[in-house]
Amino acid sequence: MTAEQCARRDTVEAGSGSAAYRPRPVVLAIDDEPGVRESLRLILGDEFEVLEAADGAAALAILGSRRVDVALLDVRMPGEPGSKVLPKILAIDESIPVILITADPHLRMAVDAMKAGAYDYLAKPFDVGEILGLVREAAQQRGMERELRYLRAELERAHGFDQLVGRHPRMVRLYELIAQVAQTHATVLITAESGTGKELVARAIHNQGPRRTQPFVAVNLAAIPESLLESELFGHEKGAFTGAHARKPGKFELAHGGTLFLDEVGSLRIDLQTKLLRALQQREFERLGGTRTIQVDVRVIAATNTDLRQAIRMRAFREDLYYRLHVVPIGIPTLRERKSDLPDLAAHFVQKYAREFKKDVRGLSRGARLALDGYDWPGNVRELENIIERSVALATRPVIGLDDLPLDLAMNEVIPGRVEGDPAALTLKEARDRFEQAYVLRALERCDWNQSRAARGLGVHRNTLIARLAAWGFRREGPDATVRPLAGGGPA
Repeated sequence: MTAEQCARRDTVEAGSGSAAYRPRPVVLAIDDEPGVRESLRLILGDEFEVLEAADGAAALAILGSRRVDVALLDVRMPGEPGSKVLPKILAIDESIPVILITADPHLRMAVDAMKAGAYDYLAKPFDVGEILGLVREAAQQRGMERELRYLRAELERAHGFDQLVGRHPRMVRLYELIAQVAQTHATVLITAESGTGKELVARAIHNQGPRRTQPFVAVNLAAIPESLLESELFGHEKGAFTGAHARKPGKFELAHGGTLFLDEVGSLRIDLQTKLLRALQQREFERLGGTRTIQVDVRVIAATNTDLRQAIRMRAFREDLYYRLHVVPIGIPTLRERKSDLPDLAAHFVQKYAREFKKDVRGLSRGARLALDGYDWPGNVRELENIIERSVALATRPVIGLDDLPLDLAMNEVIPGRVEGDPAALTLKEARDRFEQAYVLRALERCDWNQSRAARGLGVHRNTLIARLAAWGFRREGPDATVRPLAGGGPA
């Protein structure tokens, strides 16, 4: 069972609660006449959030602190005319569609407006249908440009979204929890070891929830230099620091209306934890080097592989931020805790990389499956994926054999009944025994598990081979001389 299958069931049960969430586009009406601004509010108010400014200075102040999708700008106003305000608006955000409002509907006016960077122009008095249609068109273009930026960012990722895979009871419970929390806007804290799929869980929550049509922005806080963290999260103004040649929106702004995934949140330094806490509580912040408050509508999903309670005791993490993040806690089981999912996961990755590399690789041999099952997987699902990717890339046969797996993985194979440990901490006898086991199993694999032929190839008597297999806890099963681990067996 996959996360998608479980979620589909719970989403159907949720009914209308799964409707897509999309914040209303924001229109800024800039006109010195209150009657005109009121008319624009009445015409556009049902579909758009309408902000008002009586002059250019007020408009620029709003643009510096609020997200605006479309601007309606009167050409003739006291003080600075619209023709002077237009380039200042575009200097703040060149992608904002600006529609000029004029009482002079001549061709020359249209040409001059387009040359100056305006999206279009409207003539007074307004035609309700015309203004609604034009603003809708401009807002749609703005949304498409924003979506294109995220699609481009996604294409830069080395790997796309993979479905969560597994039928272990703990995974089934995880799918159910994802489906439940996805229908809310609650903050989520994912706690799990590295490589278990924390970002996949965050993406599943986003994709199954009402914000799924909006951006999903992922940030690995531990991978960003400390000097750049504040700018990456909250953006910066032009000139905020050396090299800040232009204003840049931060991840919070880019995720407006959608989901912001903060991975390795435990690595965030204390001063930025304070700013993050305010952003979570008030949904507002200031850009680095700025003074105006930016308001955002973002769902935050955080993740960590460390014990945040211990970090609180060490005064390395704010307790109030912990409780703000810990609204809905989610844990992900390690791969060693759900080894029954190994066959499904391995088959999933074999299929994925066989398709990606355009190779005829269909699965794993018995020996390879035994080796995977015997390994402790300290790197969890990410380590398994990397091993399968490498094995498929180098495979010369349709079935990945023991010879195609890394030797260190085969040497780490667990002798049934033993407690696993770090291979570097093995005694010489234990290391030699593991190498011999891996070498013998590879010989059996090459001989299609025929013990007589494998013994001849190894230069030992067949009875010696059988004795060694028994000592390792393997027994012969069936007429095909297949070996299997003994239940509860161990080394002789």
